[in-house]
Amino acid sequence: MNKLEKARLEIREMDDLASGSSHVHRMTPLSKLFMTVVYIVTVVSFHKYDITGLFAAVLIPLTGYQIAMVPVRTCFRKLRYVLPLVACVGLLNPLFDRSVIMTLGNVRISGGVISMLTLMMKGVFCLMASFLLAATTSIEELCAGLRKLHVPKILTSLLLLTFRYVSLLLSEAADMTEAYSLRAPGQKGIRIEAWGSFLGQLILRSMDRADELYNSMLLRGYNGEFYYASGKTHSRLSWLIAGVTAAVTLLMRYVNIPAWITYMAGKLC
Repeated sequence: MNKLEKARLEIREMDDLASGSSHVHRMTPLSKLFMTVVYIVTVVSFHKYDITGLFAAVLIPLTGYQIAMVPVRTCFRKLRYVLPLVACVGLLNPLFDRSVIMTLGNVRISGGVISMLTLMMKGVFCLMASFLLAATTSIEELCAGLRKLHVPKILTSLLLLTFRYVSLLLSEAADMTEAYSLRAPGQKGIRIEAWGSFLGQLILRSMDRADELYNSMLLRGYNGEFYYASGKTHSRLSWLIAGVTAAVTLLMRYVNIPAWITYMAGKLC
């Protein structure tokens, strides 16, 4: 199995995750989108030195993963190519911000180190929340929710068809790569001289498949709007859960929970 086929199977695996039946899966798409946006905005708004307060924010997505029965390792495995880029954010901060803001024993920690770690944590937490939304909401439900927010139908149609056509494009590329390898046994990869013709054939095959797809959509009455994803109606329970989650997220933003717990434990002792 080549890498293109593995990529196509990973996209199909996302559809399998989104077809679950947990409480998070049964929530309306708009309520989950609201929770995700509030969480990301709140996490990004943390001060660059507030690493202890930010650390508590990871409890929100971790709780969502447990309720949705989605393994956290699946998130990190799917985002293995994006996480290193996020981890590189702020690597130069220790060089520019050398002021010491805290001391652990005899070790002095500069503000640049704290801000670097804070930026990394913000990126990882936001990716975890975004992946949780994608793993519990199908692309059809998400586009249907965006249409309820009066997002132009041309944008939602492009989002839906692009996501659906990526797997088809990968399948075409995988078939062409396998056909090339059969005609060139023992050769690793595609020779640079064949790249032009390979991409040209891929574009022509993609245009043919896209034309067939669009004609089949027209035969089924497509007029620029999708109606088959409007199965989930308004749910008060979903919005109640979303409101409570948003309130807890905002509480973590303005109350340093780890510091408060440490303070209360010190008073009790």
